[in-house]
Amino acid sequence: MLRGKDLLSIHELSVDEVEEILNFAAELKSMYRSKFTPDFLKGKTLGMIFEKSSTRTRVSFEVGMYQLGGSALFLSNRDLQLGRGEPIKDTARVLSRYLDGIMIRTFGHDRLVEFAKYAKIPIINGLSDLLHPCQVLTDLVTIREHKGKNLQNLKMAYVGDGNNMANSYLYGAAKVGMALTVATPTNYKPNAEVFENAVEDAEETGAELSWTEDPVAAVKDADIIATDTWASMGQESEHDERKKIFMPYQVNSELLSHANKNAIVMHCLPAYRGEEITDEVFENNAEIIFDEAENRLHTQKAIMALTMMD
Repeated sequence: MLRGKDLLSIHELSVDEVEEILNFAAELKSMYRSKFTPDFLKGKTLGMIFEKSSTRTRVSFEVGMYQLGGSALFLSNRDLQLGRGEPIKDTARVLSRYLDGIMIRTFGHDRLVEFAKYAKIPIINGLSDLLHPCQVLTDLVTIREHKGKNLQNLKMAYVGDGNNMANSYLYGAAKVGMALTVATPTNYKPNAEVFENAVEDAEETGAELSWTEDPVAAVKDADIIATDTWASMGQESEHDERKKIFMPYQVNSELLSHANKNAIVMHCLPAYRGEEITDEVFENNAEIIFDEAENRLHTQKAIMALTMMD
């Protein structure tokens, strides 16, 4: 179903396509653990455009392509004429003649949309300021590992900044039918259009989506609690101000006392301990958090294989 398609947003995927990605990611992880290496992308090359730096994104996509029998080409702004002002549409059309797929990690989501409009090969959103779909699909894979495949019986809380992770959790929860409450300060809500789209998506699956300013209300009876850094890349100058505003949203033992007894905590990393999450809570959930980090590899392999296979 995904062959030849872009993956810019979970919102643009069907419920069946999301399920296909989650199931295939689990299958690829099982193959990896059994030392079986499928060559689904033998002879294929992925271009990786990084306008925003990353540890996990680069390593997981590059290693993932290698494990699938293909190769990956790292491209920074210094390597591309984009950095010197070449139009996105020209770069997209040129690279489409050299590569089999492109992953882009950038600031403005509009750049991804324009790239995909002119490219003739699959474009994967490695992160934009608006959305981080690969990470949230990864987190859904991880939740299924630890809480079972029936996500419709689960309640999730996202606590912190209404950033690209909050936006993508809304889309992800809507597609799998999972209840989600997002807790942020009033001036840091998730994107309004994203929230509206997610509520419409949720009509198909019965997912219950809500926003609150109260982190305690959000985590009440929650099975999963997720958070993220309070100052994303490019917001470093706002760090001190944001720290004061978001401290009531810290994921700590007191906040977790309002969640279900067996609740798990997730973090997409990097984590700033003592800010959005305490060291104690992080270490108590380290196995889950690092499963989540590993699953970036397997989920992105699933996305690349499903979109780029012949």
